[in-house]
Amino acid sequence: MAASTLFEKIWTSHVISDLGDGFALLHVDRHILHDLNAMKSLVELRERGYAVRNPELTIATPDHGVSTLPGRNIDTVPEGAALLRGYLEETRRAGIRSFDMNEDGQGIVHVIGPELGLTQPGTLFVCGDSHTCTHGGLGALGFGTGRSEVIHVLATQSIYQKKPKQMRINFNGTPGKGVTAKDLILYLIGQIGADGGNGHAVEYAGSAINAMSVEGRLTICNLSIEFGAKVGMIGPDDTAYDYLHGRRFSPAGANWDRAIAHWKTLPTDAGAKFDREIDVNVANVGPQITWGTSPQHVISVNDVVPDPATAGDAARRDAMNGALDYMGLTPGQPIAGTPIDWVFIGSCTNSRISDLREAGAIARGRKVKPGVSAWVVPGSQQVKQQAEAEGLHEVFKQAGFEWREPGCSMCLAANGELMPRGQRSVSTTNRNFEGRQGPGARTHLASPSMAAAAAIEGAITDVRKMMV
Repeated sequence: MAASTLFEKIWTSHVISDLGDGFALLHVDRHILHDLNAMKSLVELRERGYAVRNPELTIATPDHGVSTLPGRNIDTVPEGAALLRGYLEETRRAGIRSFDMNEDGQGIVHVIGPELGLTQPGTLFVCGDSHTCTHGGLGALGFGTGRSEVIHVLATQSIYQKKPKQMRINFNGTPGKGVTAKDLILYLIGQIGADGGNGHAVEYAGSAINAMSVEGRLTICNLSIEFGAKVGMIGPDDTAYDYLHGRRFSPAGANWDRAIAHWKTLPTDAGAKFDREIDVNVANVGPQITWGTSPQHVISVNDVVPDPATAGDAARRDAMNGALDYMGLTPGQPIAGTPIDWVFIGSCTNSRISDLREAGAIARGRKVKPGVSAWVVPGSQQVKQQAEAEGLHEVFKQAGFEWREPGCSMCLAANGELMPRGQRSVSTTNRNFEGRQGPGARTHLASPSMAAAAAIEGAITDVRKMMV
C-alpha cells in the first residue's frame, strides 16, 4: 500500500461519492453553527421544506453577535437582540444543541470545539467561518463553508468539495525567548505571502510542532487561511490524546481505547509525498508584529518599517504604499516605540487559557499606560472560569485591563465593540485588514505577551525586555 498523508487518509475515509474532475461528496462528522449564520440558514432551510438531517451532529453557540460587557444579557446590544432571539428560536425548533449566552460551554466556536472534545482526530469538521482550519490542530480536517454550503450540510450531512493539493511546512529547531506559536505562523506568512498556500491543504510538522502544546497548534492552524490555505493540520500524537482525555464529548471507557487505536493510524506515513514542502528554522524567528493591512505585512519587533521602493513589482509597491498611508507609518522608522491607543487580547487565535497566562505573566505587578484602553476577552466560559480560578482576572484588573465576557468582540468590531477612527491597537487577532476593528482603525497583530507589553509601555515594544 502506498504511503499516505494525514489529509489523504481523512479525505478518503469520508468520500461518499467520487464525482470526477477532483470533486467528491464528503460526509461531515461535526457541524458547528454560530449566531450570525444559524438563524438565517435554518430559516431558509425550513422555507425550502427541508429539516436538519442529523441535528445530533450539529452544535451551536452565539459568539459573533454577543456583547462581551460584564453583566450582559440578550438586550445589552438592542441592535443584536432580534438576531439572538431568532437564533435561540431556530436552533430549538431544529433540535440542535446550543450553548447559549452565559451558559457553561458557550464561547467562540473555534475555542469550544476543542475544549469540549467535539474536535477529534480524523473527523471532518465544518463551520460557516473561515477560521475553521483551527480544528486541524487536533488532527481533524476542518475548513470553513459559505452560506449555501451551510444549508447543504444541514440538509444532507454532506458537502461537495474539490480536492486540494498538499503542502507540508516543517518548523524545526527551538524557539528563542519570547517567541510563541503566533510569532512562528506570522513569520511564515511574511515569508511566503498571503497567497502562498492557495489551493493547498497544509500539514505542519517538525520538532518545534512536536514540542508545542495543543493550544499552540490550534493557533498555528488558525492562521492557515491567512496565507491562502483552506486547511491546516497537525498529526495527532500523545500530546493531542492527553488533551482530549476526559473532555465532555470525548470517547470514554472502551470507546476511548478504540478511538486511540484508530487515531494512531492517522499520522502521515514515512515516504508520503507532498506537492510542496517548506522548511523553517525557528531559531531565526523573533517576536513578530505587523506593520500594514495584511498578515503578510509583518516584521520582527526590532526591525524597521519596510520601504515600498524595494518591492519587486509595481502591484506590490502600490499595496505597500497604500498600507503605509492607512497605518500612518513611514518607511525606515523603527516599529518599536510606535505609540498605541488600544490593546485587545482575545479572538479564536489567542483567547485560550495558555494565552491569558502568557499575557498575565507580563501584566502581573505592572500598570497599563494611562490613555491606553486594554481589554481581555476570554474565548469561552470555560476559559473565563479557569482564569478566574487561577486569579488571572485580578492580575489583569489590577493592572488596568478590562476583564470581559466570552465572545468575538473587537476582533471584527461587532456590537459596538470597536476602536475610534485613526486610533492604533496591538491585537492578538488574525486579521489586520482596513476597518477590521472599526472604520479607520489601525491594527498591529502580535502574540498575547507582545500585546500585554504594548499595553504597559503605551507603545509597540520588544516583550523580551520585560521577561524574567
